[in-house]
Amino acid sequence: MIRVYVAADRVLVGFLKGVLEDQGIACLVRNEYLGGGIGELPPQECWPELYVLEQRDAEAARQLIAAALPRAPATGARWRCPACGEWLEPQFESCWRCAPPEKS
Repeated sequence: MIRVYVAADRVLVGFLKGVLEDQGIACLVRNEYLGGGIGELPPQECWPELYVLEQRDAEAARQLIAAALPRAPATGARWRCPACGEWLEPQFESCWRCAPPEKS
């Protein structure tokens, strides 16, 4: 067994377990219900841990986890659309006002 992820958030670890299982990677969660031990044990020792059962799946699992996790918020300055002058937040790559409508 290879540990590929650990976090304080049991729901997030469960979600990532589902992501891996959907891709056919056998995995399990350890310490899922150990949160009640916090205080008697160090908090990080009680966090849920996600393991893959096969060494060969570890790298693919880490890549899937990285792709599934939320990304850090965009940083940078607001910018002005050169076409219409609308101010936009840094996470946007195109202007909502000038972008062509998406096809359904």
